[in-house]
Amino acid sequence: MWDENKTMKCLVWNGKHNIEYTEHPRPKLTEPKDILLRVTATTICGSDLHLLKDTFPGMKKGDIPGHEFMGVVEEKGEGVHKLNIGDRVIVSFAIACGECSYCKREEFTACETTNPSTAMEAVYGHKCAAFYGYSHLTGGVPGGQAEFVRVPFADFNCMIVPDDIPDEKALYMTDIMVTGLHGNKCAEVGEGKTVAIWGMGPIGLMAAKWATILGAKMVIGIDCVPERLELAKDRLHIETINFKEEDVLKRLPELLGANELDCAIECAGFDYTHSWLHKIETFVGLETDTSEIITQIFKAVRKYGNVGLIGDYVGLANHFPIGAMMEKNLTIKSGQTPGLRYWDFCLEKMRSGEMDPTFLVTHRGSLADGPTFYKAMCDQKGGLIKVFMRPENFDQNAEKPVLLDA
Repeated sequence: MWDENKTMKCLVWNGKHNIEYTEHPRPKLTEPKDILLRVTATTICGSDLHLLKDTFPGMKKGDIPGHEFMGVVEEKGEGVHKLNIGDRVIVSFAIACGECSYCKREEFTACETTNPSTAMEAVYGHKCAAFYGYSHLTGGVPGGQAEFVRVPFADFNCMIVPDDIPDEKALYMTDIMVTGLHGNKCAEVGEGKTVAIWGMGPIGLMAAKWATILGAKMVIGIDCVPERLELAKDRLHIETINFKEEDVLKRLPELLGANELDCAIECAGFDYTHSWLHKIETFVGLETDTSEIITQIFKAVRKYGNVGLIGDYVGLANHFPIGAMMEKNLTIKSGQTPGLRYWDFCLEKMRSGEMDPTFLVTHRGSLADGPTFYKAMCDQKGGLIKVFMRPENFDQNAEKPVLLDA
């Protein structure tokens, strides 16, 4: 798995609130369908903060995080036929084999082949696909916050990036762009719909952007971080609610006027507890996830409304509002994003000019800045929303993005 004779720089998880930039053996090819990717761009996902805070199970000291990355093919196995040395590619955050029944139905995050975790099967009844850099529950596959990554089933999980799409845009097709779109698909957003989005981090902001592209007549973003809400208003021109200053369930009808809320998208996740009840239950181990946001969503959305749950949920939540779901005839869709399904559509919208993901990138730096960026994201300070990072071995003469300084 590792070439002890060659080293690279990367980020590693060494425990709660401990991300370190260090030297590490370089990965090597282990299967014929592998490639070795020289990473040219990577970033930090909001869901990586669950790992930082040690609220997602299955991390081990020394694990390399990161599931949003791209790069250039450095080496390839004899079973790789669609990619060549030097190709610039993006990589799906979920690893699919391309051959099982789930992959053939384009349910890529449910791949039967790539995740060896018996723990996931014990907890959920089935195994799902492996993810890069996201704990041993999801396969223990080393992630992309590194100078090099081994990519399994590379022909299936990589897309060659066209020359007219720079790294600064292509990188975000690996997760946040497709996940924001997936949230809209789950909530059945379309022409003339009203949409509210809980959580205005990068996924929520991207979901809001997609909602406008898909024809929603009103989009409302809900959060408490001023920089996120300002960006949503200034760049996306949507309505916003600061839930620390306003009662969401009272403010939503005021903004909607004569309309009802057709679609709701949950982009916050499991560990954002607000009430003392849920804080106590989580602390003493009576639940792992909180249902507070879901309860609010079920109250807010209209009867026969649609809800997309794409925030990370991992275990058990008490006080789940099953009665509201039943009596209001709500349609709930959720799940990890089958990103490969959406790549062509994302590429089309970037080329048309409708989608430019760089609107949410506020900071850039090198991979060595990773620990600092992690802390700033966790503390929600410094206005950091999304980062763009280059490894130290990146050609500094290459084009750089025009972004705000860290």
